[in-house]
Order: sequence, then C-alpha cells, then structure tokens
Amino acid sequence: MASLSLQQIGKTYGAQTAVEALDLDIADREFTVLVGPSGCGKSTTLRMIAGLENISSGRLFIDGKDVTQAPPQERDIAMVFQSYALYPHMTAYMNMAFGLMKTTRLDKREIDVRVREAASILHIEDLLLRKPNELSGGQRQRVAIGRALVRKPKVFLFDEPLSNLDAKLRNHMRAELKRLHAELGLTVVYVTHDQVEAMTLGTRIAVMAAGRLQQFDTPMTVYRRPANTFVASFIGAPEMNLLRCRHSRAAEGVVIDGASFTITLDGFTPPPAGIEILLGIRPEELFLAPENTLPDGQLMARATVGRVELLGADALAEVNLGHHRLVARVSAEQLPHPGQQVALGIDTRRARLFDPVSGYAHP
Repeated sequence: MASLSLQQIGKTYGAQTAVEALDLDIADREFTVLVGPSGCGKSTTLRMIAGLENISSGRLFIDGKDVTQAPPQERDIAMVFQSYALYPHMTAYMNMAFGLMKTTRLDKREIDVRVREAASILHIEDLLLRKPNELSGGQRQRVAIGRALVRKPKVFLFDEPLSNLDAKLRNHMRAELKRLHAELGLTVVYVTHDQVEAMTLGTRIAVMAAGRLQQFDTPMTVYRRPANTFVASFIGAPEMNLLRCRHSRAAEGVVIDGASFTITLDGFTPPPAGIEILLGIRPEELFLAPENTLPDGQLMARATVGRVELLGADALAEVNLGHHRLVARVSAEQLPHPGQQVALGIDTRRARLFDPVSGYAHP
C-alpha cells in the first residue's frame, strides 16, 4: 500500500471552481472518507486522484512520487464505481481477470491465483461462472471490488459504491469493507454523501462543502468538536441544535444568556463579552425530566414538548424553549408526550460555542 498527499489541489471549469486549494495527507493503510453534500467537490477530487480529471492547480503525490500529470495507468490505483461498471457479457471470473489480461504480463496461472484468492476473500467463489444479470446488487458489488483487489494497487478509490443497495445490504457491505480494510491493510479513499458510512468506515473523514475542506480528523473528533457550524449541522442525525445567545464573562466561567435560560460554561475563551454567540448542543446531550430532578448545574429552564418521533429503543422529542425549538434524543421508555411541561438541561461539559458570522468554533 502507499501514502497519498494532495497539496493545494484545485479544479476549475472555466470560471467555475469545483475544488479549491485542497490539502490532504493520507497515511499508508488509512481509510479516508470524503463526505459532503452533492456538488461539494468530493467526486471531482476522487477523479483527480484517479487521473480521470486533469488537475488545474496544486500537486498530487502517491507514495512520495509526483503523479500530478501522470496518466491513470501509471498511478497504480484501482477504482470501484457507483454503477459497478461490469461487462454484462462476461462471467464474474472474466470481469475480475480481464483487466489483468490486458494491462499486465502475468501468465494465466498467476491471474487465476489472484482471481480465486480475491473471490475467497470476498466469499464469492461459487459465483465466478455467473454473469452480472444473474447476480444480486450486493454480489455485483463484490465482483467490482474483486476486480480492484486482483490488481493489488497502491491505493483503492471508491465512488459511492453502496448507494445503489438497499438499507440492509448497505449495512452488511459496510461491515465487509471494514473487514477487508482491517485484514488486508488497504489504503482507501472513499467518497460518500452518507454520514453514517463516513462515521463507521473512516479512520479519518474529510468534510467538504462548496469545493473547500471544512475539517479533516477522526470521526469522533469531527462529531464531538466540529470546526464550524456547517460540520456541526452536516455530521449527526438529527443535526446539532444551534441556539443564538449572548454571553458575558464571569469569575466562575462564561455566562450564556439565551433569553429563556442562563447557564455557565467553563473552559472557553470567547471574544469580548456582550456579543452574540451560537451555543451548540447535540440531541443526546439534552436531558428531559418531568420535574426539577436534573442534577445541580444542568437545569436550563422549563420547556414544552412538541412533536415526538419514536425510533424504536430511542425517540426524538421536539421541545420549545422560548423562541428556540430544540430536538432531544431520549429513551423510548421515558418518552414524554406532546404538550407536557418538562425540565430541560444539558451536560455543560459537552457544549460548543460558535461565531454566528464566520461559523467557526470558539476555542
């Protein structure tokens, strides 16, 4: 496997900028996920790494070698597409072997060994004589992954490979991809708009918006300490609650005044007191109780429950706090009912503060 380095990579189409000054250093054997909404530049970035799109600016290195201008066949990468791109008239065996036959000097025996080895890893040994129209979506996806594995490339590229599968099969294939990465030590760059895939698969995830990198870190760091309000809103379902407040300094910390509540936070160094600020709270960090039974320091105010959505073991409760409307994740066994008055609190140690103009998090 190999490392990958994108240095100020950019892509323009005339006057339109698709990717702007992207810096990413991907370590050997790392599973990196590019995630973001449609049109954010993640697939364009992947295609530039593959050599399917010309790089407008910046430099690309694979294993320390500058491949910015190198054609795709000289980059030693393999790509798995969303559409699988299998030859419909060929068996699964031939789909996996055909590229080796045409682009390498390997003899038939070595090609056969590679194909059967990949088939064993992917548990598709009994499917090798079937054609794509005789395979399920998940089986076709395994064949497409096998076609990449037999090449033994330095870097594997995946372009939303699970988006055509149903929810149950997506869950299964995510587990399979995680297993393959762990067992084979692959260097992977994976594109998706699905934050669940990003959080469950990535060693690190790169969140993109409007062609720019917003944050690149481990999944839990991105979730717990988002760099800005875009990341806070995009990562997490439901998204982070953002409350417009004012703040002031106090001897014991920073006092956050939200008109309907006042709390004190420790450990922040926000800008001068008195200006507006956004308080960020994840739904699972809100606490609801029928009476004033919350621990000292957690009570914010009394609120009214609005819509309630049952998810199984958990539920989402919309609560109205003055002019704020918040979403809390609660246990289905302690589900409040619409219209109920509740005590509302947060774990102040988990709160985040954001600048409402720039959107960036305060230290």
